Amino acid sequence: MSFSFSITPLSGGPPATNPRRGSSKSGSRKSSIDPTKLLRMDRSSFVPGDDKFNILFIGAGNIMFGSPEGPWNHSFRLEHKLGPRLKVVALVDPATERAAAVLQQKCESFVKSAYEHTRVCKDLDEFVNTMTKEEYPKAVIIGSPPMFRGSTLSGRDIEVQILKKFPGIALFVEKPVATGPFEELKDAFEVAKAIDSSGNICSVGYMLRYLKAVQMMKKTIEVNKLRVMATIARYACAYESIAKPDWWDKSKSAGPVIEQGTHFCDLSRYFGGEVDISTVAAHSLEWYEEAGKLGGIVIDEEKIEPENRIPRITSATWKYESGAVGTFTHCVVLKGHDYSCELEVFADGYQMKLVNPYVQPVLHIRRPGSDLEETYRFPDDDPFFSEISVFIDNIEDIEEDPETATMLSSYEDACKTYELTWAIRLASEKSRKSYQPPAQA
Repeated sequence: MSFSFSITPLSGGPPATNPRRGSSKSGSRKSSIDPTKLLRMDRSSFVPGDDKFNILFIGAGNIMFGSPEGPWNHSFRLEHKLGPRLKVVALVDPATERAAAVLQQKCESFVKSAYEHTRVCKDLDEFVNTMTKEEYPKAVIIGSPPMFRGSTLSGRDIEVQILKKFPGIALFVEKPVATGPFEELKDAFEVAKAIDSSGNICSVGYMLRYLKAVQMMKKTIEVNKLRVMATIARYACAYESIAKPDWWDKSKSAGPVIEQGTHFCDLSRYFGGEVDISTVAAHSLEWYEEAGKLGGIVIDEEKIEPENRIPRITSATWKYESGAVGTFTHCVVLKGHDYSCELEVFADGYQMKLVNPYVQPVLHIRRPGSDLEETYRFPDDDPFFSEISVFIDNIEDIEEDPETATMLSSYEDACKTYELTWAIRLASEKSRKSYQPPAQA
């Protein structure tokens, strides 16, 4: 199965400029958000208006419609943000039966009006060639697997094709931006240039940047005019609950640092700034080493070629361009369901430690003048809703209100995180011991 997007020219459609918006970019806004403005979904009213808000969905998987494995579900957040204005004009996915099934579930619920006219299309070409002017989308949510996007190559250049065929459309793109081979890293930056040149709104789904705890950390740094000295990140996944064979195969997922650890590499960059990629060093514990043997893998790893099996531990260090130091350790080690994740940020006199950001974030802050930690808890915070809410607010920002929150991850910024994760993987592979197949009896 693959996502193939062969495009024919589109005639007609709205003008390149969204008539509900001004022409200036949101880049002039701050790179952080007042945490008091990040409202929970149940305390936020939907965006008012009599007009329809047409959205095109790319991908019918878990990130778009949810799963028991995690809190992601973009359709659910859009339904609450836009209310009865939401109209999903099409769902593009080559797995048309799965797409039809999730739409059927939506049409049997209270959000029927958003999906009752949604068309299932096997590829973007089918939607473009059959689209009416009334179906022209205002935004597109790109949730297809990263191996099928983030490139300039035909069949994997969905972002570029959307820019060509839908002038003025806003893009929300899932992360990581791609999981292609390292040789194609430069292509992702070419996509970033195309998006930036278009002037279109674009947000990438690094939702942890939208946590209230993260924005409180940012505010502490800004108010006290601090210079970050070090970031220390740790990501330990519960591998026993990961049942996707592709995740265990580097040739398909690009490995756990790129596919999963990307969130904490991104948060590290969000606080530490630009990374000097030439300084990245890393080591790994591999599956074939004695300490790397795991007893709770739920897939048959023997079906994966030995060179494509993932490392159990990856530990990396680097220098930021500011001179600060960053470290990141990714662990495939825990059983059960819950992950264990922490990020520490150090500045002169300050230690800020973010714990358990995916479920119930807790922030510990030690400040000058006291050896005691202050503890802040953020129950029921929903960064998935916050990132969608900010995205829609920027589209609807008719007068370019300076109080409208900025989107926190551009496509180019996401490419730099992607570059860092690739640098970590390559450095760890360079330093590892070579695999020696067992001798034949």
